Amino acid sequence: MTLAYDATGTGPTVVLLHSGVCDRRMWDPQVPALADAGYRVVRGDFRGYGGTPVADRPYSDAADVAELLEYLGVERAAVVASSYGGEVALELAATRPDSVTALALLCSAMPGHTPSAELRAFAEREGALFKADDLEGAVELNVRTWVGPEAADQARSQVRRMQRQAFELQWTAEHSSTPCAELDLGRITAPTLTVSGAHDLPDFHQIAATLATRLPAAHHMELPWAGHLPSLERPTETTALLIRFLQQTSTGT
Repeated sequence: MTLAYDATGTGPTVVLLHSGVCDRRMWDPQVPALADAGYRVVRGDFRGYGGTPVADRPYSDAADVAELLEYLGVERAAVVASSYGGEVALELAATRPDSVTALALLCSAMPGHTPSAELRAFAEREGALFKADDLEGAVELNVRTWVGPEAADQARSQVRRMQRQAFELQWTAEHSSTPCAELDLGRITAPTLTVSGAHDLPDFHQIAATLATRLPAAHHMELPWAGHLPSLERPTETTALLIRFLQQTSTGT
């Protein structure tokens, strides 16, 4: 199996896909609650994150997730995804629509999105820090940018640890995930919840609103207190939101 993963609980399967600044540990607050609510919870680390090493050849994160589900014997599952994980979830749902029963996208990225001036400025600052070999500076930039104002210090420390480990793993990586060349979002049939945070960069409100209009069974919710990582910023509230959504949908096997 390519991806490091864990599976907890019994019942319909819910797959948790992490953001690009975290790894599967970002879902620590959600896993026990989802399992107690009657779900089998599966979460993995993308390549170059957490317990999964970087790739030695071209690869696809969405294909890796599909491989994990096949390995576990999961034919249908709900997918909960954060940020970059949302882009992976969209590819999975568009290329394998019969296997995804529901999508909950928290501050999701989207293929083909044109970045705002704010997001371009962030990327330029991060790139300059990488060029200067300032890993700690890049870590702190990401924590400041992506963790919302209501997050506890513990959440900030957790993101800091996960991001630092990811940078250390990826510092000399030669390959990154290859996205689907022509992704047809119109093939997605799963009921979808798109969530944005009022304190996030404007890109992610725009993406959530756009997806809500482009997907056939989608609803957009803006969280007035949230930054980019609501599952860590207010974990109890976010978990309750996810469970309500999942209970309203068919969540697979």
